[in-house]
Amino acid sequence: MEVSEIISLCSGIALFLFGMTLMGDGLKRVAGNRLELVLYRLSSTTLRGVLLGTGVTGVIQSSCATSVMVVGFVNAGMMKLRQAIGVILGAILGTSVTGWVISLSYLEGSSGVLQLFSTATLTGLVAIVGVVLRVFSKKQTHRHIGDILMGFAVLMFGMSAMSDAVSGLGKQPWFTETLSSLSNPILGILVGAVFTAILQSASAAVGIVQALSVTGAMSFEAALPLLMGIAIGASFPVLLSAIGANADGKRTAAVYPVASGIGVIVCASLFYLADAIFRFSFLNTVMNPFSLALVNSVLRFAMVLLLLPFSDVLETLVRLLVRDKKAAENDPALRLEERFLAHPSLAVEQSRLTINDMAMTAKEAISSALGLTAAFSKGGFEEVKRMETNCDRYEDALGSYLVKLTGQELTRRQNEDVSKYLHTLTDFERISDHALNIAQSAAEIHDKRIDFSDDATRELATLSAAVREIVRMTVQAFIDNDLSVAARVEPLEEVIDRLCDEAKRRHVERLQKRNCTIQQGFVFNDLLTGIERVGDHCSNIAVAMLELEEDAFDPHASLCRRKDGRNEEFQEAFDDYAARFAL
Repeated sequence: MEVSEIISLCSGIALFLFGMTLMGDGLKRVAGNRLELVLYRLSSTTLRGVLLGTGVTGVIQSSCATSVMVVGFVNAGMMKLRQAIGVILGAILGTSVTGWVISLSYLEGSSGVLQLFSTATLTGLVAIVGVVLRVFSKKQTHRHIGDILMGFAVLMFGMSAMSDAVSGLGKQPWFTETLSSLSNPILGILVGAVFTAILQSASAAVGIVQALSVTGAMSFEAALPLLMGIAIGASFPVLLSAIGANADGKRTAAVYPVASGIGVIVCASLFYLADAIFRFSFLNTVMNPFSLALVNSVLRFAMVLLLLPFSDVLETLVRLLVRDKKAAENDPALRLEERFLAHPSLAVEQSRLTINDMAMTAKEAISSALGLTAAFSKGGFEEVKRMETNCDRYEDALGSYLVKLTGQELTRRQNEDVSKYLHTLTDFERISDHALNIAQSAAEIHDKRIDFSDDATRELATLSAAVREIVRMTVQAFIDNDLSVAARVEPLEEVIDRLCDEAKRRHVERLQKRNCTIQQGFVFNDLLTGIERVGDHCSNIAVAMLELEEDAFDPHASLCRRKDGRNEEFQEAFDDYAARFAL
């Protein structure tokens, strides 16, 4: 090859890889927000997992992306290893779709309808439409479709450049000898595996092999081992994704190389054994891009068909390969998988589930802490401490995760959800802090054998019921995103404020009449302060929800506006709560 041909080949490969990346990214952004959640929710059986894995991989054009998503699902506890095996088998099959897409760049025709689908015509039309959508469209989805079309056009142009650069290699003795040596199954598989591991893309490796096939020097005998090696080499980036995963996550990543390795060994053994017996005459058939795409699809289908009945065996093998280590401490924020940040719909969904768990934990902490004021137990106190610690860990993990998520491209709804979580995160954590403060006051009452008067006990019972109700309402409104329930939080918070003020006034009177002691007064005031602040944080959460829905986030101004400009609904709710929780 001359220097100009080498440069042309390298530029063709560069354009091909860039086009594939651009097209794949566009496909993920257009379809991924739906497909990721579909893959997670509907892969309940092995067969369904295979079908979904095939479909998702065919759409997003990357078995690696699908498999890495599945590793994240298992690592986060969202999917079982057995379910993941089906999806990964589907991904092994689904990646063969790209070979057929690449084959379109070799359509040629001199006249008639075929001329409309020739490489030059398709590339030109697709590029024009892609540029128009990318440059002139204001809708995000249309711009991503433009990326897909532009990526496809660049991919086809790169394939044409590669094909033109290598077209003369068929007459070069060294090239034909090199391809002939690949007819050795072991050498061909090894070359294909190493080549794909370097490129980190089975689709790209198949595309380059398709480009080499236009030389007319590649036979079926040389192509089959290469395609088998490509199937194995595609597992390398999936293995890298297991770094930092738990035992089941690593097992899931190991499924790809184990499945593809066993599949290739079995298919190769059966094929070459049959060839030794029957002497296949088609081994010397000259391959072209279309026949390569067909052989690649048939090979992968045969691998999946052979492995599907033995999914239990695959699970046993990967469990033997990756042994259980000492169980790590249960992390309440386990769902927040770093691998999902590249898939915002999954990351937002997992953030939602995690902050919902945090909200429920804060609610349980308050309920348990208030219960300790009436019947203290050491076990109950430790449970409140555990829940408060978990809420702290939730806040740290969610805060970092959500900040990273804001750097991704999000839809308007996703942006609203992330803003809601960021604005309410600290309030849930502070509710758990006050639960611990209330529990500590209950411990002091128990340790110092403090007895409140009957009036003080009744007042605390009323306030406890009110604060349980406001926390219950707030958590319900947040989890269900129910703005009508959120609107009733502020009236109850105002009732709690007035109840606390009234309870303090009455307590001062009891002190003056010597019905209560100073020691009792300190603990009583601490309890009232904790209860009042819990109500304040519930109010903050509800106001944030209402303001974010109105796209005018200013909690302080909103709070003043809602209190000063009471409407009929606010007053009705306030009167209702004032009657229910009267001292």
